[in-house]
Amino acid sequence: MNKKIAWLLVILWMVLIFFFSSQVATDSNAMSTGVTVFIRNFINQALPNLDISIETLNHLIRKSAHFCVYLGLGFLLNNAFHVSDYLKFKGSFYALIISVLYAISDEYHQMFVPGRGPGVKDVIIDSLGALTGILIFIVLLNISKKIIRVFN
Repeated sequence: MNKKIAWLLVILWMVLIFFFSSQVATDSNAMSTGVTVFIRNFINQALPNLDISIETLNHLIRKSAHFCVYLGLGFLLNNAFHVSDYLKFKGSFYALIISVLYAISDEYHQMFVPGRGPGVKDVIIDSLGALTGILIFIVLLNISKKIIRVFN
C-alpha cells in the first residue's frame, strides 16, 4: 500500500471519530437507539425467551462502538507505520501511543459537546480496541508473510 494512502486513511478515520464525538447527546443516542432496536428485534426472533432491556443493550452497543472504532484506528495506524518502514515493534508502539492520546483528546473534546462528557472508562475501552487492532494487524502481517514464503 502507498504511504500517502495509508496515512490518508488514518486521517479520514480520525475525522470520522471526531464527527461521531461531535454529535450532541440526543442525536448520538437516537442513532445508537435505532441500531439497538434493530439488533433487539433480530435477537428476539432468534432467541424469543431472552429478556434483555433496550437500555442495557443500547449501553453495550455504544461501548462496543467505542471499541470497534478504535480497533480500526489502531489497525490503520499500525499499517501506516508499517508501510512507512518503521520496525514492527516501534511502529506498533507509536500506533498505540497515538491511539491512546487521540482517545484522551476525544474525551476532552466531548466536554464541549452539549449533553456529552468525558469518561475514563471510554478511554480504557478505546485503548483496548486500538491495542486489539494493532495485534490483529501483526497477526495478519505474519500470516501473509508465511503464505508468501510458501508460494515463493
